[in-house]
Amino acid sequence: MTESLTQTRLIIRLILFIFLLAAVMFVCSLIGTQKISLSSVLDGPGSTPGTNTDYDIFVRVRIPRIILAALIGAALAASGVALQAILRNPLAEPYVLGISSGAALGVITAVSLGSSITTRINMGSFGAGASISVFAFLFALGTVWLVWLIGHLAGGSGITSLLLAGVVVNAFFSAVIMLLISLIDSQQLRTTIYWLMGNIGEKDFSTLLTSAIFIMAGIFGLFTICQKLNVLTFGAQEAQSLGVNPRVVTFAAFALASFITAVAVGLSGLVGFVGLIVPHSVRLVLGSDHRQLLPASTFVGAAFVVICDTIARVIIAPAQFPVGVITAVIGGPIFLLLLARYSKKIGYQK
Repeated sequence: MTESLTQTRLIIRLILFIFLLAAVMFVCSLIGTQKISLSSVLDGPGSTPGTNTDYDIFVRVRIPRIILAALIGAALAASGVALQAILRNPLAEPYVLGISSGAALGVITAVSLGSSITTRINMGSFGAGASISVFAFLFALGTVWLVWLIGHLAGGSGITSLLLAGVVVNAFFSAVIMLLISLIDSQQLRTTIYWLMGNIGEKDFSTLLTSAIFIMAGIFGLFTICQKLNVLTFGAQEAQSLGVNPRVVTFAAFALASFITAVAVGLSGLVGFVGLIVPHSVRLVLGSDHRQLLPASTFVGAAFVVICDTIARVIIAPAQFPVGVITAVIGGPIFLLLLARYSKKIGYQK
């Protein structure tokens, strides 16, 4: 309930979630195919480069990857919260609605018009270029409105029509992506497909810092309209009567959700169902007040993808699964359960 949420209670809960994320990141940083000693890590890099292997693995390999996974999880979870609020649809999330596919198509289109995909990925700058980011954002935002338009033409903004619209858009964009991939040299095919499956690879700290600034700025923008999202879940007419302009709030939320989704997709490809699983899990525990649902989902989403990526790193070691495979295996059955549950109901249920 929004009236029972005090500022003190909100701050305490968010601090607990921050500690939860920090604990998950620390534990996962110690897990991998190569065992490392924490005491050796604390000894530092050593007098010459390469003398302390444990330190190098921890600082230069695992920590950047874990930070990247946390950023992706935070972005996708926050985007899912926003989309569920403005669409008043419990099954809305970037992957299901085709927004992730749209952003991926934007990235591949931008790279195809520029340099090779493999070069971008291997350099660790895939998604970091300005033109790539702009293409990803525009395609993601365009996908949102395309799904919305098709959903309304198909019978309104209900669960079924929006889901069908998302499926149609997803299928079309996937076909276009496959067409572009077919033009890629065979030696580049494996890397590209792994990226599309949601592969968290190595990124340098400058890329991580830039991405973190973009994602945190987008999430902060969503947080500033949390109270308006609470009002918007009651419907456009009710929101208008309470002094909230639903069109302005909807556009702002769409733009911010598309932006952080585009950044996440540019970093890791298609990582599905995070924006579906995490908000529902947090909502069951804390309720549907977006003042705490959004930031809590952000931290839980970050922790969730870090855990999934750790599983992907070790489950078939020394080989690795793309993290998108792990989230799909977990999220697919949950999506079907939620679909069965809500298909019998009308409107958005808290």
